[in-house]
Amino acid sequence: MGPMQGVARSAPRCLRAVGLFRQNESICSFAGRNRFPTSAGRRTLSSISARNSQSATAQTPSSKDSSNPALSFPCLDAQEAKSALLSARSLESGPEPSYTTGHHEQYRCQDPLLLDWGGVLPEFDVAYETWGQLNADKSNAILLHTGLSASSHAHSTEANPKPGWWEKFIGPDKPIDTNKYFVICTNVIGGCYGSTGPSSFDPSDGKRYATRFPILTIDDMVRAQFRLLDSLGIRKLYASVGSSMGGMQSLAAGVLFPERIEKIVSISGCARSHPYSIAMRHTQRQVLMMDPKWARGFYYDSIPPHSGMKLAREIATVTYRSGPEWEMRFGRKRADPSKQPALCADFLIETYLDHAGEKFCLEYDPNSLLYVSKAMDLFDLGRAHQQETTTRRAEYEAKIAQGGKDLNQSDIACSLTLPEKPYEEQPSVTASTPSMNQSVTGAAADSDAPPQDLVAGLAPLKNHPVLVMGVASDILFPAWQQREIAQTLRAGGNQTVQHVELGEDVSMFGHDTFLLDLKNIGGALQKFLQ
Repeated sequence: MGPMQGVARSAPRCLRAVGLFRQNESICSFAGRNRFPTSAGRRTLSSISARNSQSATAQTPSSKDSSNPALSFPCLDAQEAKSALLSARSLESGPEPSYTTGHHEQYRCQDPLLLDWGGVLPEFDVAYETWGQLNADKSNAILLHTGLSASSHAHSTEANPKPGWWEKFIGPDKPIDTNKYFVICTNVIGGCYGSTGPSSFDPSDGKRYATRFPILTIDDMVRAQFRLLDSLGIRKLYASVGSSMGGMQSLAAGVLFPERIEKIVSISGCARSHPYSIAMRHTQRQVLMMDPKWARGFYYDSIPPHSGMKLAREIATVTYRSGPEWEMRFGRKRADPSKQPALCADFLIETYLDHAGEKFCLEYDPNSLLYVSKAMDLFDLGRAHQQETTTRRAEYEAKIAQGGKDLNQSDIACSLTLPEKPYEEQPSVTASTPSMNQSVTGAAADSDAPPQDLVAGLAPLKNHPVLVMGVASDILFPAWQQREIAQTLRAGGNQTVQHVELGEDVSMFGHDTFLLDLKNIGGALQKFLQ
């Protein structure tokens, strides 16, 4: 039975529990004929039934039967049923789920944090967890950076025995050996697992930030993490380690605080976001924001945009794995070949994506997805971008020093806006613009030479041992981006760069390889840290 069939069949039982279905109604009437049984006074599902009836009637002349019966849509029924269930939640808890992965430590910083695009957090929290013991001179700390939607719970703890997202990679004698190292993992600011983000309460008025939360960057996340390190008395990290978005953070930490890090590890990351990954994250955000329940981000006292989140996660899941793996795993198999094709989830790959979206849609705050994914898009360690940011921050700091900007209120400048003119194709410009994996030093330059702007941007890492790992089957962070990091560092004079690339003969798991391949990813990491 496919995941959507399970949802469709279980929904009536759930709805009966909240008094929305009559006890004697048949499940078949729900899934088979696309009608919701209702009783007087139950307006929510009555309106759903009316819409479904109107849809069928609009296609069928009243004077005679249609040539073919109207299709049923259990996948849409399930989404409407979920909305009804969320609407019926207790007023005490509210319809918005509580985003948590269990017990974690909490660091509260009372000092304001100026963000790269002019926003200010008057105070902020950083959720974190630790493993191992910090040695006497505090020189054995490893800061572990997370991917987009991960929490600080990378590994189980006594207070929270739930397996973490990197459970097999952390522990005694594991790649990150807790017999040797003191491991710290945080939930990034902008997230929803204990660190300050859009779902947090603004101390200025006691209301949730929602989309009043300011635009933030990967660098902003790293600065908040180093405030935590300051509070722990850790002046220098033994290593900064991260995968995916964490790989971005790890490099950014080295550029921002080169004197405070000894070793750097970036797995399936990049030094700047490229158009394909930006496009895929943009699509996810658009799908989410087009859900009417998103309500421009102010949904916390209403039904969350679970349908938009589900679809956004399905799009993301497509980028996390590889085509060859899915060919072997699913092929062209349908969930139930004995039944006629359906417009809802029908092929096995469709049921897999449907399940992934359904599982995630209430586990992560939609606004956090918007803000954190946008931070990934804005990421660029090129020298020109860094200089622009430095200049912009200096201007904001000057305004604050002169009293021209209230620390407790971000001005409108930190809200990104649409361009004044719509996009127009400009062949004369794009034809002469090098792609991101080409040199910008001129037509006569070596085609394999890294961009000089990036060489200058990564110059602070010249003397750091750096491990860069990539996966050939990764379509979200393609392997050329990790090669670019290694080549750029070497071009800048770094003689201690180690670059590992796993071919498709080694891993077909795409971007998710860093979560799954203990032997190759974990083995290289362990060897580098020793």
